[in-house]
Amino acid sequence: MPLSTGADAPTFERPGFTFRPLAVPSRGSTELAVWTLHAAPGAASEPHSLNHEEIFVVQTGRIAATVGGEEVVAGPGDAIIVPPRTQLSLRNGEPDTPATVTVITSAGIKATLGDATFPPPWAQ
Repeated sequence: MPLSTGADAPTFERPGFTFRPLAVPSRGSTELAVWTLHAAPGAASEPHSLNHEEIFVVQTGRIAATVGGEEVVAGPGDAIIVPPRTQLSLRNGEPDTPATVTVITSAGIKATLGDATFPPPWAQ
């Protein structure tokens, strides 16, 4: 299937975040996984890591992140690059404005959150 539309993408929710998979194995990709991430004002993720590299390209708003202990803030057109097995936490970098990010990684990723390792449902 060469076209995967955002309008037909399923929605996955975590507190403050909405994931919409665009190109993932369940939607036709075999090597890469791409989804849109919407971060509500005040959204903050739990620290976690992935077994593959992950790249966040900011489309709107600002995203603040702690990547392996380093604090970064990215705006539209900027990319946050997270190496594999590196601790990551994301936050909406604006108190009153939502942010939209395109996320790119490898198909088949697994996330580690605390003691649990699992495939994120939006990446399948």
